[in-house]
Amino acid sequence: MSWTWITVAVSMLLVIFLIQSFLLIMKTDAKTKSLLLPPGPRGFPIFGSLHLLGKNPHKDLHKLAQKYGPIMFMRLGLMPTVVVSTPQAAELFLRTHDLVFASRPPLQAFKHTLYNQKDLIMAPYGSYWRTVRKMSTLVLFSNYKITSFKSMRKEELDLLIGFVRDNQTATVDLSAKVGSLNADMTCRMVFGKKYMDEEFDERGFKGVIQEDMGYAATPNLGDYIPQLASLDLQGLTRKLKAISKVFDRFLVKVIGEHVQSSSSRDENRNKDFVDLLLSFMGSEETDFQIDIEHVKAIILDMLIAGIDTSAAAIEWTLSELMKHPRVSKKVQKELENVVGKDRMVEESDLDNLEYLDMVIKESLRLHPVAPLLLPHESMEDCIVNGFHIPKKSRIFINAWAIGRDPNAWNDPDKFFPERFVDGDIDLHGRDFQLIPFGSGRRSCPGMQLGLTVVRLVLAQLMHCFDWELPDGTLPNELDMTEHFGIVTCRAKHLLAIPTYRLNKS
Repeated sequence: MSWTWITVAVSMLLVIFLIQSFLLIMKTDAKTKSLLLPPGPRGFPIFGSLHLLGKNPHKDLHKLAQKYGPIMFMRLGLMPTVVVSTPQAAELFLRTHDLVFASRPPLQAFKHTLYNQKDLIMAPYGSYWRTVRKMSTLVLFSNYKITSFKSMRKEELDLLIGFVRDNQTATVDLSAKVGSLNADMTCRMVFGKKYMDEEFDERGFKGVIQEDMGYAATPNLGDYIPQLASLDLQGLTRKLKAISKVFDRFLVKVIGEHVQSSSSRDENRNKDFVDLLLSFMGSEETDFQIDIEHVKAIILDMLIAGIDTSAAAIEWTLSELMKHPRVSKKVQKELENVVGKDRMVEESDLDNLEYLDMVIKESLRLHPVAPLLLPHESMEDCIVNGFHIPKKSRIFINAWAIGRDPNAWNDPDKFFPERFVDGDIDLHGRDFQLIPFGSGRRSCPGMQLGLTVVRLVLAQLMHCFDWELPDGTLPNELDMTEHFGIVTCRAKHLLAIPTYRLNKS
C-alpha cells in the first residue's frame, strides 16, 4: 500500500473519530440540558467557538460576557469551558466551590516542558500537589526565606541604579533592564548564583524562557481537540520538545553542581531553592515521595514565574506613572517624606509607602500580568448559581474583565490610585474585585515574594530618578498596547531618560 493511501485511510479514521466525539458531546449536552448550562455562544461542530478568540482572548471573552453574562459556557474545540467575569461569580468558583475547581487541566505545553505537569503551578489536585504546596508555604516562600534574600536584592538593585545613574540623560530600555534584574535575582535565589547566557544556550537564558512562554501562549489545537495532539499540525510539540531538552540539560548540570558541592558547603550559609528541593527528595516528612523530575519541574516553575511576572508588573506600573505625571510626583513626594533625599530606599521603608501601594494595586487592576489567570478544571459535576458545570470543564477567571467591572469600580478605565485610599481592598485574594494572584487553593504561592520585589524596585527607581519619555513623546501619547501571553507585557519596550534626583553625597 502506498503512503498516499495510508494517509487517506488515517485521515478518514480521524474524521470518523471526530464525528463520533462530536455526536457523543451532543448526546451528553442533551442529557445535561435539563440541568441548565450557563448561557454562551453556540459555536461550530468540532471547533466550537475557537473562531471567536483573537490576539487578545481576555478582551474577546470580556465582550462576549457582556452579552451572555458573568458565568458563560462555551466549547473551545471539544472542551467544555466556563468563563467567569465578575467578582461575585469569581467568589463562587474560588471560595464557595473552591475544592471542586482546585485542579488543572492537562495542557500540551506543560506536558512537554514541565515533565508531564509534575510541577506545583500546573500539577493536578491531589496528594502530590498538597505536599508541594505545604512545602512551598512553610519553607520555600516563608517570610523567613524571603527575608533571607534581602541583601541579595539590595546588591542586584544597586547594580541597576548604578548603571542608570552612569547613563543619565541617555535613553534607557527599562523593559530590558528590569527583565535582566529579575532574571539575575531569580537565578541567585534558585541556583545560588547568576548564570551567563553562554552557560545556558546560544539564545541566552532569558531568551529561551521567553521562547518557551511564547510557545505555551500559542493556542494549541491539541489542547482543544485532543485527538489531533499526536499529529502536531502546528509544529508546536516538536518545538516544545526541543526547548524541554535545552532546559533538561541545564537542570542536570545545575543539580549535578549542587550535589557535587553539597558536602563542602557551609551549613550556616543561606540555602538556595535547589538545595532545599534536593533535601526533600526521599524525605519521610513528606506525604508524597518527590523524585528528580518533580525537582526539575518546580525549578522551572520558579524561573518562569519569578522572572516574567514581577518584571511585567513593574513595567506596567512605570508606564502608568510616566503616563500620569500627577501620580508620579505624588509617589516621589511620599518617598521624600518617608526616606528623604540623602539615601536610597531600604526594604524597611516599604510598609510606610501607602500611596505607592495604592499605585501598584491600581496598576494590577488594569494590567493583571496573567489576565486569565491559569485555567482551573472541575473535578466533578457541580451546580454554581443554578447552572450545571460539567466534570472536566475548564474554568477561566477573567481577572482583566473583573478589574473593569463597572459594578465593582467607578470609572473602571481610569487610572486613579486614590480609589484605594480607604485601604479595605487587598491583593491577597480575599477581595474578589482584585485578584491578580488568584484566590483560594490555587492562588500564587510566591505572591509575597513577588510583591516585595515589585514594591522595592519601583520605589528605588522612582526615588532615585526623574523620568522623561524620549523623542518629545508626551505622557498621553505613550503606547500602552499589550502583548498577550501567559504573562501579558508591553508590546513595545518602555524607553525613558533618567535624571538623578538624590543629593549627590
